Amino acid sequence: MGRFISNGVIILLLFLIDMYVFQAVKAVTQSLSTTAQRSIYIVYWAIFAITAATIVLFTLTRGTPPNNLKNYLASILFIIFACKLVVTVFLLLDDAIRLGKIVLNNTSKEPSFDPSRNKFLSQLGLLVAAVPFSAFIYGMVRGAYNYQVKRVTLRFPNLPKAFDGYKMLQISDLHTGSFNSTSPLKEAVSLINKQEADLVFFTGDLVNNMAVEVQEHIDTLKEIKAKTAVFSVLGNHDYGDYVSWESPEVKRQNLKTLIESHSRMGWQILMNENRLIEKDGEHIAVLGVENWGNRAGFPKYGNLNRAYAGTENSPFKALLSHDPSHWDGEINKSFQDIDLTLSGHTHGMQFGVNIPGWKWSPVQYVYKQWAGLYQKGKQYLYVNTGLGFLGYPGRVGFLPEITVFELKRA
Repeated sequence: MGRFISNGVIILLLFLIDMYVFQAVKAVTQSLSTTAQRSIYIVYWAIFAITAATIVLFTLTRGTPPNNLKNYLASILFIIFACKLVVTVFLLLDDAIRLGKIVLNNTSKEPSFDPSRNKFLSQLGLLVAAVPFSAFIYGMVRGAYNYQVKRVTLRFPNLPKAFDGYKMLQISDLHTGSFNSTSPLKEAVSLINKQEADLVFFTGDLVNNMAVEVQEHIDTLKEIKAKTAVFSVLGNHDYGDYVSWESPEVKRQNLKTLIESHSRMGWQILMNENRLIEKDGEHIAVLGVENWGNRAGFPKYGNLNRAYAGTENSPFKALLSHDPSHWDGEINKSFQDIDLTLSGHTHGMQFGVNIPGWKWSPVQYVYKQWAGLYQKGKQYLYVNTGLGFLGYPGRVGFLPEITVFELKRA
């Protein structure tokens, strides 16, 4: 009952916002014919009705796994609502001006200010709101599968000579449950294989919630090739922590099935362990930990002490750790000889500005390291913004990423 009451309050607030924005719609359409106005008004309020019905539907189906249809519907409705909030900014400005006019009219013997709504500000608000609306829709239509290959050259004085020019490739956050078909990942795999990497790393979140999500993509993902090996780790979504399971045993079986899926794809999953990579009599170490988040609400499954054991004498160490908050939380405090940490998790929030010399996303107010390359002393962290998507079925600014690292001896 409490959920229905809270949702009722939400629907009421949405209605009040829609009533407010409707003032701008009326102001802009006042010169149109009665038929055109009526059609626009019907569409406007139909969107509100669909939004309210969707909220009720989501309440009734709470606890069931989300599906792509629900995600797309919820995303479109959220985009429309967010754009309405943009319009309210201009309406509030207009109302402030109107209030000033009313005050001046009341203090003047001869009122001379028209306090009616300013059509220009309403038009400007709707026009400005159309910009993020268009960007978000484009991100759904095109951005979600616009795969980008980013190349990063890193120089290390302690890199063994045999590994000078060594190529490592990182992908992250596939979230296979968000894909409607196998075609997009087939395109991504083809692009990955064209890079001819020595090592391929996957840094967590293979699924959204359940192991079954990856099953139809196993044949595609097992085609990923590397000259030496493909290594992987778990992300926070891989544990099934966001699903109400029938029993703890069912949840444990889900994780077991997911881990087996890594093996079926030919990926060597690193569960708080390491592997030594040898070449021409020299070696480097690859470490992998389970998810370790330094923020409240994220369990610390990872055990870096265990993953590190046996690599003490390795001249170069690369660590796979899904959550970038691990870097400040533990890595660069207690493991300062880990040269390179590769993470994912943030997705760049799948929205932001990403141009040469400047990047911005709301996620930066939550995570200190959230996209791209970071350095502290001799240690590097790279945060891959992910190959898949979650929730909002698109990407704006921070497109799906395949990162290729070339290691050079300084």
